[in-house]
Amino acid sequence: MILAWLIILLIGTGLLAWLAGRWNSILPRIISLAGTLIYLGIVLWLWLGHDPGTDNQEWITSYTRSWIPAFGIQFKLAMDGLSLLMLVLTSFLAVISVLVSWKEINKRVGFFHFNLLLVLAGITGVFLSLDLFLFYFSWELMLVPMYFLISIWGHENRVYAAKKFFLFTQASGLLMFLSILGLYFIHWQNTGVFTFDYEQLLGTDMASGTAFLLMLGFVVAFIVKLSTVPLHSWLPDAHTQAPTAGSVILAGLLLKTGAYGLIRFVLPLFPQASLQLAPVAITLGVLSILYGAKLAFAQTDLKRLVAYISVSHMGFILLGVYAFNEMAMQGVIMQIIAHAISTGALFIIAGALYDRIHTRDIRQMGGLWRKVPKMGTMGLLFVMASLGLPGLGNFVAEILILIGSYLANHKVLTILATVGLVTATIYSLRIMQKVFYGKENKNWVIADLGIREMIIMLSLTAVIIWLGLFPASVFNVSQIPVQKIIQKVNTLDTGQGEAGHSGRDNIYHTASSMALKKKGQDQKINLIKSD
Repeated sequence: MILAWLIILLIGTGLLAWLAGRWNSILPRIISLAGTLIYLGIVLWLWLGHDPGTDNQEWITSYTRSWIPAFGIQFKLAMDGLSLLMLVLTSFLAVISVLVSWKEINKRVGFFHFNLLLVLAGITGVFLSLDLFLFYFSWELMLVPMYFLISIWGHENRVYAAKKFFLFTQASGLLMFLSILGLYFIHWQNTGVFTFDYEQLLGTDMASGTAFLLMLGFVVAFIVKLSTVPLHSWLPDAHTQAPTAGSVILAGLLLKTGAYGLIRFVLPLFPQASLQLAPVAITLGVLSILYGAKLAFAQTDLKRLVAYISVSHMGFILLGVYAFNEMAMQGVIMQIIAHAISTGALFIIAGALYDRIHTRDIRQMGGLWRKVPKMGTMGLLFVMASLGLPGLGNFVAEILILIGSYLANHKVLTILATVGLVTATIYSLRIMQKVFYGKENKNWVIADLGIREMIIMLSLTAVIIWLGLFPASVFNVSQIPVQKIIQKVNTLDTGQGEAGHSGRDNIYHTASSMALKKKGQDQKINLIKSD
């Protein structure tokens, strides 16, 4: 029941903040902060009470209630180590988002906090749902309030950016819903039972072509959210026009729901089809890394530049997911968290600068270090994190993904992805050169970070250093869920795949055996030709 209370808490707090906003503009801020702090406290209590070493059950905790029994729809929530880490990240960024918007939002404050908390409720639902109808409901629940956050409290082209965000994510979400319905009816034909239960739908027997088509519906929805090239164009516009809290949630959480969907749903539900898609997915991942880096270097709008950094970093996630081994998958989990912290911090710095000088054009900045040394120091730290400096979280994530991908025999693509680390250094240092170093282009009179802003930035600093120095604290929590998902992929793959694939201990070995089989066939053909 505690999982359901997390969602109820966010929705209830949002409604209360909206009502309070009719009488006072301060009350919604206080109510939202109190609600998100309670949310963070509950999640930390769950984390501290969880012992990964004794985790023999599938789920740490779960909650199931019948919702629409005639259609096999349940209100089913469950949490394992993977979901727990996502909730810790969500609750932490929830508090940060409320604090960031404390002075930035001055109109319709109550409605703003209602939408902010409703987005967070939808994200929480996505990370906990084990009924595919409930998952889709939570998925859609994220979109509408985020549309309002961009279109009402955004910048000059906010309406265009909000519509583009909504169209991309809604259209791809509908494709996923069609796939969910396809899976639902195929399971009914096989068993005579109507259900959206994820655990019952695992291993549904179907033709390989049908499985591939149904998987594509899920994958398109998830890689659109992940801003994978060429489906990324909504992201720079949305980030540029969103208020700072909106950008933090977009970069830190909404993008990560796509990565979570691939790991939680696509691989276990469609193991054989995932193998078939892997070469294309990895190529798209590498393309996103390099193309995102190139476009980041070409930007003069600071928020747009950081947005393209996100596109590049999300390419590493796609590369790691389809490497199909534990090392790369652990790197993906770390990348999800570390990118949320480092890029969220860069968006907060961009927002703080915009509040002070009312421009995002880096050609009008320069030489700001002398005037805002605290902001410059924070900027330098998170730019270093973004480019993958050892000792910070992003380095651990990217190095694990690259090693895991290389071990999965994607050597050429891994080498190309490694070039992304070099380009990251170039565009990251360009931020420091154009904004804080170099010639002073205008005589800006601006204030440095205040107490509230320093509390936010120091909190983010502590987390990104902790991730870099003590990554085992994350890996210990995610290890068993990751192993179980890979093991589940292997087990289900034998039910949906071709004959002769049994006895493998993970999907990476499956890929290797397929490659060896093809190599043997090629050698046999060559021998026949030589005869």
